Amino acid sequence: MSAELRSNFLRTQIQADLEAARVDALVTRFPPEPNGFLHIGHAKSITVNFGLAEQFGGQCHLRFDDTNPEKESQEFIDSIQEDVRWLGYQWAGEVRFASSYFEQLYQWALYLVDEGLAYVCDLSAEEAREYRGTLTQPGRNSPFRDRSVIENRDLFERMRRGEFADGERALRAKIDMTSSNMNLRDPILYRIRHAAHHQTGSEWPIYPTYDFAHGQEDAIEGITHSICTLEFEDHRPLYDWFIGNLPVPHQPRQIEFARLNTSYTITSKRKLKELVDENVVAGWDDPRMPTIAGLRRRGYPAAAIRHFCEEVGTSRSDGTVDVAMLESAVRDHLNQHAPRAMCVMQPLRLTLTNLAEPMLLTVPNHPADPEFGSRELVMGSELYIDQADFREEANKQFKRLVLGKRVRLRGGLVIEAESCEKDADDNVVRVLARCVTSVPGTDPDDGVKPKGVIQWVSAEHGLSATIRRYDRLFAVPEPGREDDMLAAVNPHSLEVIEAAMVEPGLSEAEPEQVFQFEREGYFVADRYDHASERPVFNMTIGLRDNWSATHA
Repeated sequence: MSAELRSNFLRTQIQADLEAARVDALVTRFPPEPNGFLHIGHAKSITVNFGLAEQFGGQCHLRFDDTNPEKESQEFIDSIQEDVRWLGYQWAGEVRFASSYFEQLYQWALYLVDEGLAYVCDLSAEEAREYRGTLTQPGRNSPFRDRSVIENRDLFERMRRGEFADGERALRAKIDMTSSNMNLRDPILYRIRHAAHHQTGSEWPIYPTYDFAHGQEDAIEGITHSICTLEFEDHRPLYDWFIGNLPVPHQPRQIEFARLNTSYTITSKRKLKELVDENVVAGWDDPRMPTIAGLRRRGYPAAAIRHFCEEVGTSRSDGTVDVAMLESAVRDHLNQHAPRAMCVMQPLRLTLTNLAEPMLLTVPNHPADPEFGSRELVMGSELYIDQADFREEANKQFKRLVLGKRVRLRGGLVIEAESCEKDADDNVVRVLARCVTSVPGTDPDDGVKPKGVIQWVSAEHGLSATIRRYDRLFAVPEPGREDDMLAAVNPHSLEVIEAAMVEPGLSEAEPEQVFQFEREGYFVADRYDHASERPVFNMTIGLRDNWSATHA
């Protein structure tokens, strides 16, 4: 095994279990609840569970823990499957559902009743909280804890038949109301919920809790290592209690690791749903969202996300990773893999006064990689440059076009600005310049070199495009700690530019194809809105980290 594999405590423990023959082959699972879109934290869990299965020649199951029908939907089920596939993984066998095991779970609940290890409790939710005690005070036994096995079985079977109202009764495990672990204070196994389920319809008026269902689902599927995040560490004694007190066919082992938290990010599904419901964003897959679907629509490559998850490592210590680390992984990947193109965000007309005939230029698609090939661009006398690339007067630090100064047009000629035209409001609307060279890529004969290089688009052949420039959704590093999350939203997280100009070849861009718009950043053809006749590009990330400098 490589040093990289030995350095990971999960890999070390799994390797030890395999070498000691405690398990024959590794079986992991990724068990999302289908009550929202997956986010960057789930991406970490996906790479851990599927990655370990790949590394040890095992298998990973995709199982939906669909025990809460009121918040779940088929839309979320579909999106989660798509996210896992897009990240580059494939689950073993068919998609699995907790709901497929409802009958077996019910029979095991009856087993606990018959063994005197579960009882039907009539306490209301508020009363149950009061009886439960606190972290510093033990709980008290429910007045219904000593019901007979016969009475408990009768009541639970009647719960199953739908004879009682929601919340009227619950089935609880009989463990220890004085335990220092709150999870062992007679936890609820079943609640009454007369709610239609997306898989089972109206068949069940009672639903198992996650704590009761999860370990038994693992046992049914032969999961060897149930890898969870640290918030489930205190639940492990309960997980083991169920496994130890039920006639399950297999005994899985739960191991916890630290979840992935990134700065400037919300990963609470409830809070992400609030952003959607309050129309702060345009849906779960808005490119500003930390959902996998949102990152995908923004142009983050799956390979870069996987690399980031590997780089942050797997540990037992909670912490927050600077989101700049993710952005750096994306930037590094795209620098190697994104072809170049030119885009003018705020078009300004440029007339080349002495260019008699259009020139056909051959421009490399990637300056450092010949395998990307090249493209042909027509440079005529009428072009667009960016308004930000011209000034009538400027100091020496301005390396772009100034009256009386020279720049090189990317892939083309060196030009010198001679004059400009303005509108009634004194805005420059056209720049007139002369070509100083006649051969692309050469320097002027008089030895006066250009100050810089600027991008351009042909006025005749260029395409009008919509550009969506994105920034971080939140203006504070820990938005989840804010009393008012919505007040922490960055008001400048989206700028829409409707009249940008791009190279004509971008009409052939495929949805989700990413380009480096030279000197601007990386941009992706929108997954849904991009069309050849009307290109739409989303900003993926800038060429460098400008956030730290502008928000220091």
